[in-house]
Amino acid sequence: MFAALGLDPAQEEVYRLLATRVDRSVAELAADTGRTTDEVGGLLTALTARGLAAAAPGAEGREAGTVYTAAPPDIALGAVLRQRRDELHAAEAGLADLAEQHHRAARDRASGVVEVLTDVAAVRHRFAQLQHSARHQVRSMIVPNLTVVPHTQNEAGTAGLRRGVRYRAILQRSALTGPGMVADVIASLTEGEQLRVADHVPVKLVIADSSVAMVPLSSARNTAAASVLVHAGGLLDALIAYFETSWQAAFPIAANTVGDGLTESRPDEIDELDARILALVLAGLTDQAAAGQLGISRRTVQRRITDLMSRAGVETRIQLGWQAARRGWA
Repeated sequence: MFAALGLDPAQEEVYRLLATRVDRSVAELAADTGRTTDEVGGLLTALTARGLAAAAPGAEGREAGTVYTAAPPDIALGAVLRQRRDELHAAEAGLADLAEQHHRAARDRASGVVEVLTDVAAVRHRFAQLQHSARHQVRSMIVPNLTVVPHTQNEAGTAGLRRGVRYRAILQRSALTGPGMVADVIASLTEGEQLRVADHVPVKLVIADSSVAMVPLSSARNTAAASVLVHAGGLLDALIAYFETSWQAAFPIAANTVGDGLTESRPDEIDELDARILALVLAGLTDQAAAGQLGISRRTVQRRITDLMSRAGVETRIQLGWQAARRGWA
């Protein structure tokens, strides 16, 4: 527990005994810990040198020899804790300043905006490093047949989720047919990752916060190792905007409450009657003709078409036709 304060496990064990048993001799501590007297003597020397223990003559009637007492933990270790905290704060401030200088230097030269990586080991290292650096969220787009860092080997992602980083990923639907992929996705959902699926994910992408992104060097080789790191700037802003637009258009998935499958949520699906009305109207039938075929009133057709236009956020039936195709309504 006190390793962060500079105590190794053996020193901590002896210090705890001193702190909870008032005073102990070397022989008594050796008996308590099962260590040799020489080993305990060395540990006490180290504790004394750090001001965590003090030697004193044994009490009358007690076996002759020196006894040791512990310095009050809240004073002795509290001072060390405050020093380490101050050092960490100073390091954090220094790191933030250095990072800002780095980003400023990168912005000052066009070549600093992107960084090309071709070596597989370097790509894997940067992929993990990118996630370890994330403090708030990681966005990603996942294509089928990942080989450089398979989904099951993304240990940095698991660590990020556990320290509270928000993970959002868009997965190409066909990737779910890969061996063990459904089980892997369910495990990711259980750990807290948010996942959505899309019919097609055109490019592999990962973005850490609003700081850096990684994309393939060539979109024609989407699963190859060669990659480009994109640092803060207009290009990164465009990638973030592209992800967010794609996220809105993708469909959330969740683990089934029963069994080991997945459920895809389509919040903007339309009911059967709307679908039939839309199909007839887009085929060129008048409202009256569509109503006649469906056995409903013309006003019902008009009202439902108006509602669909409102849901799609369009003002004309031509625009509705385009949105219907995009949303899978027709």
